[in-house]
Amino acid sequence: MTKAVRFTKMHGAGNDYIYVDTTRYPIEHPEEVAVRWSAPHTGIGSDGLVLIGSSACADFSMRIFNADGSEARMCGNASRCIGKYLYDYGLTAKTEVALETLSGVKQLKLHVTDGKVETVTVDMGIPADELVNYDGQGAKPMREQPVLTADGQQFTGTAVSMGNPHLVIFVNDLNETDITQAGPQLERHPLFPGRINVEFAKVLPDGTIRMRVWERGSGVTQACGTGACATAVAACLTGRTGRRSEIIMDGGRLTIEWDEASGHVLMTGPAAKVFDGEMEL
Repeated sequence: MTKAVRFTKMHGAGNDYIYVDTTRYPIEHPEEVAVRWSAPHTGIGSDGLVLIGSSACADFSMRIFNADGSEARMCGNASRCIGKYLYDYGLTAKTEVALETLSGVKQLKLHVTDGKVETVTVDMGIPADELVNYDGQGAKPMREQPVLTADGQQFTGTAVSMGNPHLVIFVNDLNETDITQAGPQLERHPLFPGRINVEFAKVLPDGTIRMRVWERGSGVTQACGTGACATAVAACLTGRTGRRSEIIMDGGRLTIEWDEASGHVLMTGPAAKVFDGEMEL
């Protein structure tokens, strides 16, 4: 007997995922479902699949499967959308929600207008400017270090972990960087045996940061919440900005604040429903 699953497609600054409440619709082999449903022509079309579940240590849990079926540890845009989903669909009446992720429990603050969540602030935790075993030798900082791609092109990158790994590269002209060529080569660079997300960024004259992203497991996406956080942290670490940044991505903008007292990164941005639907497993 064919099983039908209700889903909601949502996006945060253009980063779009398929959301399923697994307390109602359990999904076996989600990595396979993510690949099928994420396909743009034969499926729903998305950057991946997000599963909302119960939790023993938080209010709810989140699991994320990229469009290629690989599982992500954290996604800032998805966490904001889950906050909207939970409140708008009546799963919670709270405006402060604890969400369990593979990168730990994240705190969501929901900003409600006329009974609907419009924006969400996520406490993304304390960033790390080092990647464990990125060079096979153990954890150490990687700041403004030259990195060669397979075709010999050199980039200068700073590594930041937001619970998932990022390589932030500041460039003079984003239009001169073909991220569809450089992105996959850097994602699978020998320095990063676990693969890495790659951000290309430029600080604009008004202090905002224009950023484009190649996401590990999904390719070019409209936005990346953890990537925006990593970019803001890298810009501060390298003296390009202060502790508060506006990150402008292809799909929209996020406000990132790296709190000096707590060391936590706070990300604020929109969450939007696209449509509800039903798919057969």
